Amino acid sequence: MARKIGEDKGAKSAAREFETRAGAGGELHQIAGSSGDVLTTQQGVPIADDQNSLRVGERGPTLLEDFHFREKIFHFDHERIPERVVHARGFGVHGTFTLHESLKEFTTAKVLTEVGEHTPMFVRFSTVAGSKGSFDLARDVRGFAAKFYTKEGNWDIVGNNIPVFFIQDAIKFPDLVHAAKPIPDRGFPQAQTAHDNFWDFISLTPESMHMIMWVMSDRAIPRSFRFMEGFGVHSFRLINAEGKGTFVKFHFKPKQGLQSVMWNEAVKINGADPDFHRRDLWDAIDLGSPPEWDLGVQMFDEDFADTFEFDVLDPTKIIPEEQVPVRIIGSFVLDARVENFFAETEQVAFCTQNVVPGIGFSNDPLLQGRNFSYLDTQLKRLGSPNFTHIPINAPRGCPVHNFQQDGHMAMTNPKGRVNYEPNSWGGPRESPERGYRHFAAGEAGPKLQIRSPSFNDHYSQARQFFISQTPIEQKHIGDALVFELSKCERIDIRQRMVAHLRNIDEGLATVVAGGLGLPKLPDPAPAAATPRTDLPPSDALSIIRNGPDSFTGRKLGILVSDGASAALVKALVTEVKQLGAVYEIIAPKVAGAALDDGTTVEGKQKIDGGPSVLYDAVAIVLSPDGAAQLMQDKAAKDFVNDAYAHCKFIAYVDDALPLIDRAGISEADMDEGLVRLEGPDDVAPFLALCGQLRLWDRELKVDLDAVGFLAGKNKPDKK
Repeated sequence: MARKIGEDKGAKSAAREFETRAGAGGELHQIAGSSGDVLTTQQGVPIADDQNSLRVGERGPTLLEDFHFREKIFHFDHERIPERVVHARGFGVHGTFTLHESLKEFTTAKVLTEVGEHTPMFVRFSTVAGSKGSFDLARDVRGFAAKFYTKEGNWDIVGNNIPVFFIQDAIKFPDLVHAAKPIPDRGFPQAQTAHDNFWDFISLTPESMHMIMWVMSDRAIPRSFRFMEGFGVHSFRLINAEGKGTFVKFHFKPKQGLQSVMWNEAVKINGADPDFHRRDLWDAIDLGSPPEWDLGVQMFDEDFADTFEFDVLDPTKIIPEEQVPVRIIGSFVLDARVENFFAETEQVAFCTQNVVPGIGFSNDPLLQGRNFSYLDTQLKRLGSPNFTHIPINAPRGCPVHNFQQDGHMAMTNPKGRVNYEPNSWGGPRESPERGYRHFAAGEAGPKLQIRSPSFNDHYSQARQFFISQTPIEQKHIGDALVFELSKCERIDIRQRMVAHLRNIDEGLATVVAGGLGLPKLPDPAPAAATPRTDLPPSDALSIIRNGPDSFTGRKLGILVSDGASAALVKALVTEVKQLGAVYEIIAPKVAGAALDDGTTVEGKQKIDGGPSVLYDAVAIVLSPDGAAQLMQDKAAKDFVNDAYAHCKFIAYVDDALPLIDRAGISEADMDEGLVRLEGPDDVAPFLALCGQLRLWDRELKVDLDAVGFLAGKNKPDKK
């Protein structure tokens, strides 16, 4: 099903053929790229004319006798299936998982015990709240769902890029999604939570406060799928040959480090390229630099679960890596694109219930609800219990033998006369030795609709997450809360949220209240359990502290003009390639520019179609005439101004200084993030500096909220 790296390039270079076909009125159409295959109906009947329907005379009525027309329109009318209620906008790729360390002591699952084994997999990344046609860089959770085609059946980790969730019990999931989705009476906003319904629900749901800290952080606006962590969210169980269980949490850690964008940048990227994340992953694979992740596990026993300060069954809680380190046991690479988006990415069906022998479930109530809901969802969306017959969902590493039969779109049925078990005719039988065994948990108690008191602390880990961030990340959380709550029309909703924030961090509550213009701080929200203030920071929770150590995998935008230095452009291109990064040439014309040595550098973007928000760093290599020309261009000034405002590293030649000045960056604004290129020898130091990705200190100079934040302004009086 997968197309390997470079296959498209060969197709593009193939000689194009032409065929002629008679159209209406007898004129000839030239059709490029014909393969020589004959067009047929779904029944295999060759088609003589696919341009005109059958009619009486030249201007008469269309005839129902035209079975090809009827079949073609019939299929078109039904080619859409219901989009996912959540995670509708997704992008999938194929890859391979390789196990490096055996967990045989803890599990019988071959995928986790056979070192060196290569397991095919399919991963789908997604946003949660938006429709299939929404944009990539919404502020949202990202789905990170992985299907492993193991020797013992399909194993799905239906994860997210955030390790906790909004709610503790699956019965609240419809309410959460309804609150986040477009408002029923108006059908908007799309792919946004900055509205009254969402924050009304959240402000009345204290268990959401930890998740809200993550969603208001830069984790919710990732730079790329390639630079995201993934988490299984829940506590699962590993089960060994003796039936002993060990709790486990699954982690995916990107080998190129974490990275996000700024909110203002995200808004502009959505306008410039709503497919930004999709295109980024497609291009990385196309260029032969597929992304890789380590698969890690946090394992702990019942004794740890009993003594841990929070309930390991609570999906709104994490286990800090300082307390239970993540043990790296394998890695996976995503290196093959799909051949057909609908057949694979749209039709792939993930279910949390899909586990293999040696992997089981915990009593996490959200996980228990997902185990029911996902299977039910696939039946509705894909139209049949036979969705496992669709190739992307079918097991690959093992045979399938059972007596399930018939149903809509059944591709395989049992052969012969027997379709039941037990029988005396023969056929597949259960295997106590190889078959799946559930963990023998001892359960007892009355039937109750109740929440365990061990789930009651809603603020302590939210505070731990906040204090684990760098100061600039904390500022971004405050900015996001002010922005989102400012879109709420009801003042009481804003006040309720600030009341919750007072239980998390008094400084954060004060800044948000000031940004919203509240005259005074509300009383702290009543807490079911007294918030703890003794939980230590965790470096693993910060993006900036877990960023890359080089510019590898990132993208440089090189703005050039006619007459620009060929030596510098060549040095930039050469050094970027050596780093394993990529570049794009931006010029006044998309054809490129004629450099000072008479050569022409081919353009990738025209200046008004290649804004700096699309790049991780920029270089401005202009001639005097080129700078004078671009000084008159609004898009060119925005290119420079945005790169500066978004704290990116900027290389420039002296001839570009007039454009930089015209963009509003004065000599007093110049900082160590603006690097002068006098010659090719300056390129390597510049790109080494770009490995830091951002000069965050600059934000304190260019953001009004940062100035107020530092000066202690905009703070309302406390009660």
